[in-house]
Amino acid sequence: MFENVLSFFLGLLLNRNYIENMNIVITGTSQGIGFELVKILSKEHKIFALTSNTSKLMEKIGSNHITIVPFDFRTDLPETIFSDLPHTIDILINNAGTLINKPFGELTPNEIDEIMNVNFKKPILLIQSLIEKIKHSPVRHVVNIGSMGGFQGSSKFPGLSVYSASKAAMSAVTECLAVEYNHLDIRFNCLALGAVQTEMLTKAFPTYAAPLKPQEMAEFIADFALYKWKYFNGKVLPVAVSNP
Repeated sequence: MFENVLSFFLGLLLNRNYIENMNIVITGTSQGIGFELVKILSKEHKIFALTSNTSKLMEKIGSNHITIVPFDFRTDLPETIFSDLPHTIDILINNAGTLINKPFGELTPNEIDEIMNVNFKKPILLIQSLIEKIKHSPVRHVVNIGSMGGFQGSSKFPGLSVYSASKAAMSAVTECLAVEYNHLDIRFNCLALGAVQTEMLTKAFPTYAAPLKPQEMAEFIADFALYKWKYFNGKVLPVAVSNP
């Protein structure tokens, strides 16, 4: 009886150590949800925060657990930061994104390229370049941050056609990569977020009040990234609440 109890509590202890001190890469970290994720996850894990605005992040955060990695999703290529990251990456959270609220007929080719580059092309190139580092981890979880705008059957809004398309593409590639890397047991999931009161949303929709704050959504994403890889793979999960 005593041995069974001892074994149970030892298992809990080992499991606790198992999820501590992870190497976590987060993109889009200078503001909003990404910034809150850095604050939450750096309490127990080593964070590699990718951002195009390093000074903005440095002003806000000071921690030995955080390494700020300069990376501009509009212009940089992922291989340029490969040497700045550790040999093993446990979790990648693809959070960087951009939103341009503009009628479809008025979008310029450069604006379309920017939306697709930041929201789709660069994130999948980052995954591609980091697979070798992720596959060495016992966790192996890639969390892509999508949008309800790209979720099939959800409400769609004028001015967000290409943004929604870019997020729909991220949902589809998540499902595909879960199958393609199943032999390595790398987990890919996409969280299709509803409206959150971020700086990006405020800029695009100045008069709209979202039902969730960035910290609230970041707490959910952090918990999902750390623990739910055991239960989900290849899933596109809606994460949204309605305004009261």
